[in-house]
Amino acid sequence: MNGERTQGPSEPQDGAAYFGAEVRYAREHAGLTQQQLADETHYQRPYVTKVETGRLLASEEFADACDHVFGTPGYFGRLRRRIIQQGHPGWFVPYLKLEALATQLLDYSNALVMGMLQTPEYATAVFKATRPRESAEEIKRRVELRIRRHDVLDGATPPLLWVILHESCLRTVVGNREVMRDQMARLLLEAESPHVTIQILPFKAGAPASSLPFTLIAQDDQPTVLYGETRGLGHVNDSATAVAEASITYDRLRAAALSPDDSASMIREVMEGYTS
Repeated sequence: MNGERTQGPSEPQDGAAYFGAEVRYAREHAGLTQQQLADETHYQRPYVTKVETGRLLASEEFADACDHVFGTPGYFGRLRRRIIQQGHPGWFVPYLKLEALATQLLDYSNALVMGMLQTPEYATAVFKATRPRESAEEIKRRVELRIRRHDVLDGATPPLLWVILHESCLRTVVGNREVMRDQMARLLLEAESPHVTIQILPFKAGAPASSLPFTLIAQDDQPTVLYGETRGLGHVNDSATAVAEASITYDRLRAAALSPDDSASMIREVMEGYTS
């Protein structure tokens, strides 16, 4: 797997795509067609196509077969295991690194409860809805990784987490009423921490200052950065102008939201509705 790649595609967006790109590079370097690689690995050509395009993360057996065909002892097997362990889309990893070292996180969520505060059941329902073709094992792995993000709040020096949730996050039934009841209870529990502040932006506040979710991340001795997502892609923006504009927007959202105490009252009221 040596040599400079001058004609490669842009950086793949997730682990499956990265693995697939590596398979394609190796196949082309070996002068094989997809059909020839399928024959050599004893798989069907459509399977090879799905792996190379990132639509499917290759099986352990296919990875081992690739190592045999390309003469790369253990490379593809190790790469697959690393992807499985990491689990997060490649574009999300920069945010995770920032989140782990943050001294302050200012988050605005307009549709779903932010990942760090989700219960396992809520996260499971989210992933089942957004990734309906994944297996139960794949969903379970994603949930475990998401829940692990809460570890940053359990450390010796947790960041200040300030979360503004649009009321739609409370009213949208994710999973079922029991899942929502437990999620509301989780929010109330988190709000008791001196490191966590939760505000609800109610429907009656009208048009929000932002129609998209975003997060401002501050670190010691580092400029604050802005993180946002579009479909299937995340963006870390350290532009001083963009960060300043997002900070002003966050202040407007915070001013329009209910106070922390009133927010807790609304969460409790919504929770009781899910209980009855």
